Amino acid sequence: MIEKLKHMGIIGGKWLKTILPLFLLMFALLLSHSAKADEISSLRIGQGVGTVRIVLDSDSKFEYKAFLLGTPSRLVIDTYGIDINPDIEHQITKNNLIKSGRIGTIESDGRRIVFDLAKPAVIKKAFMLAPQSNFGWRFVIDVELVSQREFNSKIGTSHAYTSQDNPKSYAERKTQKSSEPKNSESTKKVIVLDPGHGGKDPGAIGYSGMYEKNITLAMGKELKTMLDKTGKYKVYLTRSTDKFIPLRDRVKIARKYKADLFISLHADSTKNRSAKGLSVYTLSETASDKEAAALAERENKADVIAGLNLVEHSKEVSDILINLAQRETMNRSSEFATFMVQEMRDEAKLVNDTHRFAGFAVLKAPDVPSVLLEMGYLSNRVEERLLKQQSYRKKLAAATTRAINRYFENMKHASLF
Repeated sequence: MIEKLKHMGIIGGKWLKTILPLFLLMFALLLSHSAKADEISSLRIGQGVGTVRIVLDSDSKFEYKAFLLGTPSRLVIDTYGIDINPDIEHQITKNNLIKSGRIGTIESDGRRIVFDLAKPAVIKKAFMLAPQSNFGWRFVIDVELVSQREFNSKIGTSHAYTSQDNPKSYAERKTQKSSEPKNSESTKKVIVLDPGHGGKDPGAIGYSGMYEKNITLAMGKELKTMLDKTGKYKVYLTRSTDKFIPLRDRVKIARKYKADLFISLHADSTKNRSAKGLSVYTLSETASDKEAAALAERENKADVIAGLNLVEHSKEVSDILINLAQRETMNRSSEFATFMVQEMRDEAKLVNDTHRFAGFAVLKAPDVPSVLLEMGYLSNRVEERLLKQQSYRKKLAAATTRAINRYFENMKHASLF
């Protein structure tokens, strides 16, 4: 090309000396760009109750082998035919199951990622996901907390998960998934609504004698109807009639239905007739203030915390799982309470420090995010009148529905998928 241009008289010797180096540089850059190898560009880690999900984002599909090593306890992911961005090492975050990590090289074309385990865990799943939406190729691996004995039984490459372990193609999985109804019963989130008090327990008695148990039941039915209309949720009431249910049994109902969210409905009362405002409570073993502590004591009576079914686990693993479950559940409960406060702000009068903390028995299911909504003060003449009005309860129900939608949308976007 250069000789042809020179022969045509388009460039001379001086031009040749100037252009040739630039031409060669551009050619080299283009060549290096076209020859750039695909790589694993980033890493994400998400934590559940006793589980961790690791996701590797990559430019293309790659071969892998994932297995456990002992002394010290490690999770190893070997990859083949693909580079790894060295920045990934800094993206390995510490959590309850992983304490550190690093990357290295194996064989001629292999790369290795090692995760040092803080507790014994085993691989539950490992698979590739083809590009979809805004995502490229992804390698996903799930690990789960187990006993030391079970971990020891899974050590070594003989128990490895490899790319050949997943014969079903992504296209087949996608076709199968798309054939399912968008909001099938199996995919709907489960919400348990708990109208407070009932039967022999009237709850608070309002300014004009209105019983709290009647207000909470009316609100529960109102909210259930509104949530049912969305088609997104399976909604259950702990009571649909005027009957007494012990607090411990209300928690059991939530766990029986495997609730994704539990909302206990109440209306407050105090000797101070001028007190008014809505509040949202989440669990705290130490009440946030004296008022919250007194309210918790009034609601709790003699009930105790609900337990997890941990028959299959050793005491050591059970204790860890309970701790993890309670911590995650309290975090999620607080997240939902934040959405509740934001949505209620334009619909009702709120108390100062609207999101409060107390040791309510109905909030103590360790694996069910739970809030207690105090809709207002029945001891206040204005708020009692409002709570007796269906139109006002519908406003509160609409705000609660918006908060629920935001909560589950946020959970979906936070997911590693």
